[in-house]
Amino acid sequence: MIAINLPPARRLALGVALGQAAVTLAGVLASWLIAGSHAALSALLGGGIATLASLVMALLAFGGRASADPLRALRAFFIGEFAKVVMVIVLFAVVLKTMTVVPLAMLGTYIATFFAFFVALGSVEHLPGSAAREAAMSGRDS
Repeated sequence: MIAINLPPARRLALGVALGQAAVTLAGVLASWLIAGSHAALSALLGGGIATLASLVMALLAFGGRASADPLRALRAFFIGEFAKVVMVIVLFAVVLKTMTVVPLAMLGTYIATFFAFFVALGSVEHLPGSAAREAAMSGRDS
């Protein structure tokens, strides 16, 4: 049986959101230097949407209602992911209907925030229990 160790998973998920916030700030600075304040605001909106959605997902999936029980944990994860997707769609719709944005800055920064996921995935092997998990999946004993 594979157990879910919630504190490291919660830290990882919140770390992704923090990494996305850092990428957003870098995108805002780059946009401001290249194209001015309007582009910087657009970058902030794009990166902010991704960061806020990931934060909501992390809190719902790994928050107080999450459990070490696999079915409850899976349900919490799917609820968090659903909320994240809905939030991204709604926030982009609101921004695009109510504001004039610099599309390249907004979408470029939104897309750039996904690199935080790749960095986080690289750190997964360092989570407690990951060697045992890898051994179990490959059929070896740890």
